[in-house]
Amino acid sequence: MKRFLRTVVLVMVLIDSLAIPGWAAEFLIPGGQIIGLQLQNDTVTIAAFDDSCGDAARQAGLKIGDEILSVDDHPVHCPEDIQEALRHCGEAVAVKISRNRKAQTITVRPNQTKDGPRLGIYLRQGIAGIGTVTWYDPEEGTFGTLGHGVSDSAGQLLHMTKGQAFAAEILAVKKGKCGEPGQLKGTAEGMEAWGTLLRNTPQGVFGKTDRLRKGEPLPVAEFSQVHPGPATIRSTISGDTPREYSVEILKIYPEDRCDNRNFLLRVTDPELLNTTGGIVQGMSGSPIIQDGKLVGAVTHVLVNDPTRGYGIFIENMLEAAG
Repeated sequence: MKRFLRTVVLVMVLIDSLAIPGWAAEFLIPGGQIIGLQLQNDTVTIAAFDDSCGDAARQAGLKIGDEILSVDDHPVHCPEDIQEALRHCGEAVAVKISRNRKAQTITVRPNQTKDGPRLGIYLRQGIAGIGTVTWYDPEEGTFGTLGHGVSDSAGQLLHMTKGQAFAAEILAVKKGKCGEPGQLKGTAEGMEAWGTLLRNTPQGVFGKTDRLRKGEPLPVAEFSQVHPGPATIRSTISGDTPREYSVEILKIYPEDRCDNRNFLLRVTDPELLNTTGGIVQGMSGSPIIQDGKLVGAVTHVLVNDPTRGYGIFIENMLEAAG
């Protein structure tokens, strides 16, 4: 996504163990708030070319999305590694990249500026975007979001080296339609992070914060307690305030299904349908409440029918968090 602490769109983390007692939590505060997520890894990719001095790099053959592996045989794990390599470069540098999982080397002539040699490219390390908080644990100071993992450019689960969460708000909504998923467009509310991301797993992204929002804790539903019938989801589609919207759980799948599609649901709320067309990108993680219990989170939308989507059991998220 681009320099995150500006408007970002979700097109849409493995360090220490998260301090949650397995999935043994009996009560959690449902979320529904939009947050900004910034996940970093040890890969550096080209995000854009500088308008004034990026022509040489572009003409040499570099492209947006190229992962930079080394510069003049100096391994690159962060943008600072490129700056250091350029300090000792000659008139041209050998930039080794990975494109479509194939390595190649491109010779580039750096621009000589008052600040030293520059390639004229903007770099991205990791992925940033917005998502929806599923739950807070007020006793442990932890939270979960998304209900699915964040993938890298190759479609694999991103191996996060560190990550942060930011307060955010929705600026606009792109309404979904058949064959074209909708999208929430949001922005971070300041430079200061209010949470640290600890784990990126196939079942969600989990972190820790000392700025938990107040709310009424709800009991956590067991697999067997989730059933077809009316339910609600809690989401933010305007500003920074979540609301509950009516949905219907249509079908329950086996609890050990490993693709985060544990049940099928349909949006029935007229206001949500009118505003978003149903489920849109950015709503991943929206908590699902049924019979006064927290049962799961929204994870996917059906591309050919945005009124329908999938949810993950809350127990599966909590097991991954532990």
